[in-house]
Amino acid sequence: MRKADDLRSRLRKIELGKEEFGWNAPLIGISGNFRAGDCTLASAYYESVLAAGGSPVIIPPFDSESALSSLLDSIDGLVFSGGADIDPDFLGEEPLDMVEVNEKRDLPELLLLQMALDRHIPILGICRGMQLIAAGLGGGMYQDIRTQHGASSLEHSQHTENRFDTSHTVCLEPDSLVSELLGTGAVNVNSFHHQAVSRVPEGFRISALAPDGIIEAMESTDMRQILAVQWHPESFILNGDRCMMPLFNWLTTQATLLKRARRIHGSVLTLDSHQDCPMFFEKGARFFEKNPGVTVEWDYVGETSPDGSTTFSYNPLVDLHKMKYGGLDAAFMVAYLKQLDRDSESLKAATLKADHLLDLLDERIAECAPYAALALTPADLYRNKALGVRSVVRGIENGYAIGADLSRIEHFRKRGVAYMTLCHNGDNDLCGSARGQGEHGGLTAFGREAVMEMNRVGMMVDLSHASERSFYDAIEVSAKPIICSHSSSRLLCDHKRNLSDQAMRDLAQSGGVAQVCLYSGFLKKGGQATVSDAVRHIVHMIEVMGPDHVGIGSDFDGGGGMPGLEDASWLISLTARLLAEGLDESVLARLWGLNFVRVWQRNLDLV
Repeated sequence: MRKADDLRSRLRKIELGKEEFGWNAPLIGISGNFRAGDCTLASAYYESVLAAGGSPVIIPPFDSESALSSLLDSIDGLVFSGGADIDPDFLGEEPLDMVEVNEKRDLPELLLLQMALDRHIPILGICRGMQLIAAGLGGGMYQDIRTQHGASSLEHSQHTENRFDTSHTVCLEPDSLVSELLGTGAVNVNSFHHQAVSRVPEGFRISALAPDGIIEAMESTDMRQILAVQWHPESFILNGDRCMMPLFNWLTTQATLLKRARRIHGSVLTLDSHQDCPMFFEKGARFFEKNPGVTVEWDYVGETSPDGSTTFSYNPLVDLHKMKYGGLDAAFMVAYLKQLDRDSESLKAATLKADHLLDLLDERIAECAPYAALALTPADLYRNKALGVRSVVRGIENGYAIGADLSRIEHFRKRGVAYMTLCHNGDNDLCGSARGQGEHGGLTAFGREAVMEMNRVGMMVDLSHASERSFYDAIEVSAKPIICSHSSSRLLCDHKRNLSDQAMRDLAQSGGVAQVCLYSGFLKKGGQATVSDAVRHIVHMIEVMGPDHVGIGSDFDGGGGMPGLEDASWLISLTARLLAEGLDESVLARLWGLNFVRVWQRNLDLV
């Protein structure tokens, strides 16, 4: 009767509501072991996940890419468990005699690792799991510690009935995540391995060492949430010892942030207001290809080779796959025009170049049907999202594209161009540029006419790259709210094409929107920007302008991106980081799309 009563009590709790009884717990996948023909898992793994507030699910070893993809779209965190040896063949090495591989696990888990990385799922590697991460990401391995590291090594394969017994201490590296979680100095650990990581992969740091120099823990140094330890922290809970629970608590905390970020990206429209992808479509990039890579001339991107070479290989930062992994619904892709001469032939060539880039954009997106489509209105964005279709919206960067002919504005608007950036890095016939020679200062008479014509046809006026005088002239002339599609804070990074606090306040007062640019040079002076710098700009601009006037314009494929925000797939991680900073879901919904869509719709409504 007690069991029946307990069952009825639990069912009653379910009926009372999901929220109150922890149904928001993150789903944590745990790789299953495989031996004697069966998938198995020691209970300590799922007990530790449960104790940390996660919902555990065992992942058996299978290598169906489609099934793994569906699974990874559902889980929020991942534990790679311990077990038999990694096959040295995956590292291009002949196996030593004592190596005992588990052929059933290696390939499925290496696939699982890469696909989890694509989705920025937080990962905890344990023993074999740490070795798997190293092997899969380009690190090095000792096939056998005693044979390859030296006879003076500790006994890392302890023999004991109790897996929670400790065998030696490990020294935690200062300022590491592991020391933050477990305390500074040394900790006692257990040890059940004869293989070990000999070299951590690029993008990782050593965070703990055994007395004999064996690497006992490593962690990622970018925004990827990856932590791996060589000992078995799950085993301690079997003895009622919670000393290792901070490792599992860390995992469930990161998984909860990802879960919340996914929920936000799933329920609201997310858009990036500025990407330069058509520039690389011209070089052969295809939008449906993952990591396609193209050969680019250095002068093509307006930079100088550091080593004197004339070309380099470039991997476009935006494609259909990266948009999916990053939870990005819509991308505004611009036909970028470098500012060149302004004689009649050069102006004609600029218009032809803009049309050519827009043609390429149309072709590349058409190749992706039915998974991506061009959008002409905000309604198209919402319709496509409901259908699971990624949207692409046309734009033009540099009013040089219209030459000296106002009729070209209507021509480009009929082609679906949603906005035009009035200038780029140089003065043109419309206005003065932030990086110009002071030829005009602000808008020219022709530029004022162009703004009014853009108002008439429903094309947004973009003032990124414009001088401050051009910015204020446009606010004065325009009957519709303007945008700065990719501009950051001048107070935090003193660059003349960034916005002063006063300019931001005036832009907000006029109903416009400023989209934070993720280009390192506009986020931090004199060095490589970090994700923390990007977050500082976002938070500051929201504080200055209010939450209804700020968005994101990455400038991906136009110089944007940094470690931890390396391409469009990382945008989901940016949301998780902003959640951790305390931004609530309402603010994030506005930041990610509602603000920009409001301005776009107002530009269309007044036509």
